[in-house]
Amino acid sequence: MSNMSPSENKSISLDAARAFEDMHRVFSEYRSANDERLAQIEQSKSSDVITEEKVARINQGLDETKRRLDQFTLEKARPRLGETKAAEDYAAREHKTAFRSYMRSGEAAGLKAIEEKALSVTSGPDGGYLVPQPAESEILRRLAVISPIRSISTVQAISTSALRKAFSFSGPASGWVAEADPRPQSANQQIADMSFPAMELYAMPAATQTLLDDAVFDIEQWIASEVETVFAEQEGAAFVNGNGVNKPTGFLNYTKAPNATWTWGKMGYVTTGAAGGFAATNPSDSLLDLIYSLRAGYRQNSTFVMNRKTQSLIRKFKTATGEYLWEPPASLGANATLMNFPLIEAEDMPDVAADSYSIAFGDFQRGYVVVDRRGIRVLRDPYSSKPYVLFYTTKRVGGGVQNFEALKLLKFGTA
Repeated sequence: MSNMSPSENKSISLDAARAFEDMHRVFSEYRSANDERLAQIEQSKSSDVITEEKVARINQGLDETKRRLDQFTLEKARPRLGETKAAEDYAAREHKTAFRSYMRSGEAAGLKAIEEKALSVTSGPDGGYLVPQPAESEILRRLAVISPIRSISTVQAISTSALRKAFSFSGPASGWVAEADPRPQSANQQIADMSFPAMELYAMPAATQTLLDDAVFDIEQWIASEVETVFAEQEGAAFVNGNGVNKPTGFLNYTKAPNATWTWGKMGYVTTGAAGGFAATNPSDSLLDLIYSLRAGYRQNSTFVMNRKTQSLIRKFKTATGEYLWEPPASLGANATLMNFPLIEAEDMPDVAADSYSIAFGDFQRGYVVVDRRGIRVLRDPYSSKPYVLFYTTKRVGGGVQNFEALKLLKFGTA
């Protein structure tokens, strides 16, 4: 049974369409107000206080409209775990029935039999039982929608404790030769041995036994809705700032180096030329420097990553001919763009401050990898917080930079 009726789906679609129209209308108002502010500065070297307040108010309204639009997008992507499929095989139905019995009453015999029969590689020593495959798939699908870095990175599923891969960052010598010319001996190929361990991420939603006894209550849907946002917030923060200790390594946690002296294993950066902000003249030049710090092969599929506050600063930037560099989404479900590149909001990116790395740019699909170990487990605990039943839900996830050439940072400083 679907979680949303056709009328609810239609209502959300209409509300999203209105929010989309509102965003473009508000941005038009923003451009007019900001153009007025710039004209005042050009005439008298300063702008009117009322005009400044107007621009700030409309800018805030633009952020609010974007939040509404994002919320409607998430609502449309809400899991529908209660749906049944005619082609669903017997084993999947058996697992789902046993899982619901365990969640409602703690009866684990059915799940034990299933896991013994399957000899599952994901049955570890941590305790608990695997959620049915449809529930796991929907949770991961939703995470891809609401976790910004996951949505643009490579996601690799594994069944072991870590993803190990080799990456060649200095290939063998190559070149053109005539048919009878001697072939120069190839240089030794330099290969990086990279490992991305999957760490345990947990959430512990609680429910009353009365709620669990309700036959209409959809257990799988409830678990998915309870843990997906928590998982997304935790892993989103780790993918940006994680220190690699019992969590993924965030791309801001690697050693950084000026792009002119960049070497493999470090995150290259360019500067704005001003401490804690953009340069007073031609501020958008540093964005161009950031874009062209990447090789062309990475640049064409690149994305800007920053938080909402940083985004509000660059909304005022214009080209020499008066066009704004920031543009609202061109369609429902799309991202805003900056200089024609997609822009992703990641609230875990730092605010602009002296020597902060507040903007990232690059091909995250090739530059950053998210590692998901197969299996989401649930351990039922009716004892620790009576009268509530706790559900210790865990998944294993890792992440890190897999290609240091593909990602660059913008440092708000002078060196």
